[in-house]
Amino acid sequence: MPRSLPSRHRSTAAPSAVGSALPRPAAPALTNPPLDYSYDGSFEGLLSVLFAVYDRKAAPNSIQPTGSTQGGLFAQPVTVETHEPTATRVWDGLLRHMDQEARTRLFHTFLSEQPEREMLIFRYADLAMRAGRDISENYADETVRRIARIAQQMYREKHRMEAFVRFEKTADGLFHATIEPDFDVLPLIAPHFTRRYADQRWLIFDQRRRYGLYYDLTRTDVVQFEASSGQRSTDISATVLDEREPLFQLLWQAYFDHVNIPERRNLKLHRRHMPLRYWKYLSEKQPREQRFEPIRNKRPVQPGGPLLPPPDAAGAGSEAGNG
Repeated sequence: MPRSLPSRHRSTAAPSAVGSALPRPAAPALTNPPLDYSYDGSFEGLLSVLFAVYDRKAAPNSIQPTGSTQGGLFAQPVTVETHEPTATRVWDGLLRHMDQEARTRLFHTFLSEQPEREMLIFRYADLAMRAGRDISENYADETVRRIARIAQQMYREKHRMEAFVRFEKTADGLFHATIEPDFDVLPLIAPHFTRRYADQRWLIFDQRRRYGLYYDLTRTDVVQFEASSGQRSTDISATVLDEREPLFQLLWQAYFDHVNIPERRNLKLHRRHMPLRYWKYLSEKQPREQRFEPIRNKRPVQPGGPLLPPPDAAGAGSEAGNG
């Protein structure tokens, strides 16, 4: 599937008033027999399909990526070529019928990889164009509810990925991280990591979807990985890691252990905020090479009395008095 990071589709800015300022032209009636549409699997390709639907005045029976189409017994799907100018025209035109936040939800729905996501996006866009008003809060409609629910799930997964990414430094100074999110959130987290780690080269690889984001100190690009036999392409040999990387991981594990308060342990709550499926990529959740021993630097307290000095301090005071 073609992947890219066009800025117009990744905007997460606050809702604008463009949708209410521009006129709302009526959507053309879809009077011709329905068709099965296929496209290249990209979001730009899906926008090109939306244009073709109204250009042909033929509603879709289905919209499927090329290679996974299942047309009727006698009908062949109509293949729609991706056309960037057309996709841009459709994307900008959606603001005539919805605000920017609602439009962004459509992109998030596409990234969710939900079954029938293409038809869901079409139904929402068609409903918005025919309603003549904002439908983003019309939760009585099943399509609107599903779009809103998917958007919430995508936001939650995006937030978790921004928090749970753990980098490893290689010998050539590249910071590498592997993730396996439930949804395709790499396009959504790219702005965060580009801003947050602008002074270092990094690569975030999606193990499930076999592609990643690479930042070279100037820009963030999408990179594809070829599946190879034997060793997985995401496995990093210890020979390519920075010689100090094991020490950094040990220090992070020690920090994690020392800030932990055993008396307040709540595994149920912990797993709710940090689901178990993320643990295999978190360095603080990996087995320890040596057993953790807490630092014994707390001063003992006499019942009802003042704090006692630490044992070392008491010994030093006695020696000073004897001297």
